[in-house]
Amino acid sequence: MIPVPLDEVLSLAAGLEQAGRGQAAGRLADHILAVQPNQPAALHLKGVVTAAQGDAASAAALIEQAIRHGLEEPHYYRNICAIYERLGRLDDALAAGRRSVQLDPTNAESYHNLTVVHARRLDLDRAIACARTALRLDPSRPGAHMALAEALLTQGRFQEGWREYEWRFRLPGAAAPLPDTDRPQWDGTEMPHDRLLLIADQGFGDVIQFCRYIPWVRTRCPNIAVAAGPEMQAFIRQVAPDLPVFADWRHCPPYAAYCPLSGLPLRHGTDLTNIPAPIPYLSADPVRAARWRARLEGLRPRNHRAVGLVWAGRTTHPNDRNRSARLARIAALFSVPATSFIALQKGPGLAEAARLFGRAPLFNVSAEANDFADTAAILNELDLLITVDTSVAHLAGAMGRPVWLMLPHAPDWRWLLNRTDSPWYPTVRLFRQAKPDDWEGVACSVAAALMAHAPQSPVSATP
Repeated sequence: MIPVPLDEVLSLAAGLEQAGRGQAAGRLADHILAVQPNQPAALHLKGVVTAAQGDAASAAALIEQAIRHGLEEPHYYRNICAIYERLGRLDDALAAGRRSVQLDPTNAESYHNLTVVHARRLDLDRAIACARTALRLDPSRPGAHMALAEALLTQGRFQEGWREYEWRFRLPGAAAPLPDTDRPQWDGTEMPHDRLLLIADQGFGDVIQFCRYIPWVRTRCPNIAVAAGPEMQAFIRQVAPDLPVFADWRHCPPYAAYCPLSGLPLRHGTDLTNIPAPIPYLSADPVRAARWRARLEGLRPRNHRAVGLVWAGRTTHPNDRNRSARLARIAALFSVPATSFIALQKGPGLAEAARLFGRAPLFNVSAEANDFADTAAILNELDLLITVDTSVAHLAGAMGRPVWLMLPHAPDWRWLLNRTDSPWYPTVRLFRQAKPDDWEGVACSVAAALMAHAPQSPVSATP
């Protein structure tokens, strides 16, 4: 027997979960389920807690059991929709999301969930419609604004997309671009005398992509300082050698206004016709490049081309489960003759290299590449880079090096739709999945393209 009324225990457990005390909430749910194994509310709560702990498959099974044994509750379908999306079960996610809005057509979160599912299915018109509905119901919902921004930008609808993209810093858990300040964000107007502070925000790839705007900013604001992490400072100095660049906020000079680098496309009025792209705008250090040239020549057999390879990105990236591949799933690449692959992979994915065998050798130089300067030097000496969507792709593109980029079915917004080229990086060639999670298919396309290029012929970004 449960010593207190069930409703009180469920209410207490739900309060604990909402307060961020998931383990305590899960233990209470377990006590209920020990007495009533099919109690729907406890099953649902346990599923929510389990999902937050990272076990999406078990969470889905728990909420499915709750739905089978309970009344149709809109929040059951709303939550399992998001879990199905995380698992890549997009048809199930779509069905659950639609049922949640049928049961409660006034809930903004349900429409937001549907926005994400439609975007993953590349049904961007429906994604945009759902995002707009979510925002009519809750105009202050950052996630819906960002989902709308990404769908619009992916379609090349930059004018509205950049405006919506300004909501990115209001997302739950998003890091502020700088400490609290009473200084305003720059609106793009000229500041001939006052200092503007630029902030290298978001990931390394974003910094590389958007630092191209700094020369344009200087035509409007000659007095600039840049806040950037140590990994990116050398590249910032390449596009603006005389700017003060600092990594510690204690060294920040006085400034009249600020702007994140990722906000510069909005201020610039960027569309598909006017992306500033003086490619290359980054380059390798010649001394390091010469050292790596000798190192790579000693690795690859004679008459082999050297092809860099990155198959997984940073695991903490919010979309890593879609953009990263397992090495075994792109093994078709290793059937290509007269090719030596140079692994530039970092992080946990590198361990997969030891388990792979194929016709083409895979040489691991990652441990010898200490920083982005080494990576740039390696890229300078390669015939080609093949990679998933990571910062290395941006670096190679900014250097004007040939890049073949393997994209998930629903790509990041910057790679747009239905094209094999990129207006951001003219030397990048895009290979897209024909259906979700089809890494084998995209790898076969890349392997066929490699076969079509003789090792001695130059690799281009065009098919």
